[in-house]
Amino acid sequence: MANQGQSADRGLEGLTAAAKTAAGTEGAKKGLPPVHLWNPPFCGDLDIRIASDGTWFYMGTPIGRHALVRLFSTILKREGDKHFLVTPVEKVGIRVDDAPFMAVEMLKRDEDNHRVLSFRTNVDDWVTCDGAHRLRFEQAADGGLTPYLHVRADLWAKVTRALYYDLVDMGEERMVDGQPMFGVESSGEFFAMADADEVRAAL
Repeated sequence: MANQGQSADRGLEGLTAAAKTAAGTEGAKKGLPPVHLWNPPFCGDLDIRIASDGTWFYMGTPIGRHALVRLFSTILKREGDKHFLVTPVEKVGIRVDDAPFMAVEMLKRDEDNHRVLSFRTNVDDWVTCDGAHRLRFEQAADGGLTPYLHVRADLWAKVTRALYYDLVDMGEERMVDGQPMFGVESSGEFFAMADADEVRAAL
């Protein structure tokens, strides 16, 4: 809930209006305002939470309007371990359970004899996996791996389990710093998933 005596409803309505204005600011590209250039005063926390499955909640209720979620996603900013919604005049804190985005669709194409993987997020951004938008793999609670894709400015998308299996199917073994690693290639970059010996032992 918004702090400083501001009601949550007023905070959300005001933020929506400010986000729409921000989307039309000079420097916005592909619907993405230049939030990295904005350093407004912190106005408290708003009761918005992004769950681990990518669902946005406001005061415990899912935000059902995809267009509104998309709008808020364009003014999302990460500072350290905290996430904020930022406009030129205000910054409010929100909670993110895991990653703020989900990668829900993957396309594969060949380009200059290299495989190129592109991912669509749950807010309809397309991200090409390359040196600037890397895949990383973290240990999951069930002992497997959870992949994450860098979307922009230290904001990440968790890759769905179904797409993870597709990545495993495309995986191969390569030497990385003298160690055999199992991973996947995209845009000429190799993204290591795990030690190849451990992968072979698990098969």
